[in-house]
Amino acid sequence: MANVQIPDALLVKNYVAGDETALATLINRHQSKIYGFIYSKVADRDLSDDIFQDTFIKVIKTLKSNSYNEEGKFLPWVMRIAHNLIIDHFRRNKKMPLYRETEEFSIFSVMTDNSLTAESQMITEQVEKDLKNLIEELPSDQKDVLVMRIYQDLSFKEISEITGVSINTALGRMRYALMNLRKVIEKHQIILTN
Repeated sequence: MANVQIPDALLVKNYVAGDETALATLINRHQSKIYGFIYSKVADRDLSDDIFQDTFIKVIKTLKSNSYNEEGKFLPWVMRIAHNLIIDHFRRNKKMPLYRETEEFSIFSVMTDNSLTAESQMITEQVEKDLKNLIEELPSDQKDVLVMRIYQDLSFKEISEITGVSINTALGRMRYALMNLRKVIEKHQIILTN
């Protein structure tokens, strides 16, 4: 039974009780999702590293001071800390984040097809480029939800906890984002199928 994954809540409890390795397990388990989320907002490796480290410094301080609320889920709680640190960074620097799409956060990464021909691969890349440009035109609250849902594969519950809005608001923003994308696609007569 060595493969059974220890739940986050138990790892948190073990860490608070003095088991330092429990935190390493938690970080390893969630780091790609948390780092990916930070990077999607700031689009800068060094800055992402700094914010990622600051996030876990805050996590450690909170856990060590016994002020972590066990009712909450660990990952959304950490994501919320990261989100707040990102906002703090942009407030300090008086500029809003750039949404620079990268290879890692490709809209097609969730639906890759290994049997793509060279021609359909080219079409897919062009569609992807068009789609990225369209996403740039969305209002930031809609763009946030879309990026978290599609690129980070977060649930609407996680999105609502990170952004501090209700699940219904997050769902509404996603719906408006998709409606706006559809309008722009029709306006430009962009063909998104191959």
